[in-house]
Amino acid sequence: MEVFAYGFMQNAFLAGTVVAVMAGVIGYFVVLRRLAFATEALSHGGFAGATGAVLIGQDVFVGMLTFTTLAGILMGVLGDRLRGRDVAIGATLAFSLALGSLFLTMSTRLAGEAVNILFGNILAISPADVRLVTLFACLSLAVMGVIYRPLLFASLDPEIAEARGLPVRGLSVGFMVLLGCAVATAVQIVGVLLIFALLILPAATAQQLTARPPHAIMLSVAIGVACVWLGLIIGFYVPYPPSFFITTLSFVGYLAVSRRSFAFAPAAN
Repeated sequence: MEVFAYGFMQNAFLAGTVVAVMAGVIGYFVVLRRLAFATEALSHGGFAGATGAVLIGQDVFVGMLTFTTLAGILMGVLGDRLRGRDVAIGATLAFSLALGSLFLTMSTRLAGEAVNILFGNILAISPADVRLVTLFACLSLAVMGVIYRPLLFASLDPEIAEARGLPVRGLSVGFMVLLGCAVATAVQIVGVLLIFALLILPAATAQQLTARPPHAIMLSVAIGVACVWLGLIIGFYVPYPPSFFITTLSFVGYLAVSRRSFAFAPAAN
């Protein structure tokens, strides 16, 4: 119970749990729709937005949310389909990195802030940050609950879904906007460079264990929350960043499940 005796640890656990739940739900569709590269591009868009916000004296989260949302819309509009549009995603990624580099060179006081943006600083989360993260996470999950069934149908079989009259492109663009919100929220926990820890790895691990979407989503959430809690507890007693332990636990879990799947593959054949 010593871990929970400090206010900053309570904030870290609250924010980490909220982000893990949101990332587990949205991350399932990221893996299902093969949008890992898009998630990386959005995270770099968040870096550009965060550095730009610091440069003009605005809130970091608002800057990240603005840029990731705009980047999501841009990647959704460019091209005919969201799947496989490497050129549109790569262009957005390059432009975001260029903006971030420009903002960093315009002000030397961004150097320390850039480290937190890139690698995350979950122990510096304030009560106001917790409330803001919780608000956007609840909004994102509420929207996800509304579009869950049509989005799942469009993700599994987009041709038939479009033939049935579903707005496949609109669902895709809307999901990219939701993904941008999730990225902007998760970046505050694990940083831009470690965004895969919560949005990709738990969902990828869950999909290796079960093929049923509801079970995979619940398992993805459970894995993400467990990694966040264990990473924070370890980081409390060890003088190293908790984001490192969160990422390591997620990665080790994914490797363990993937190795198990490969081990049973010959027997199945």
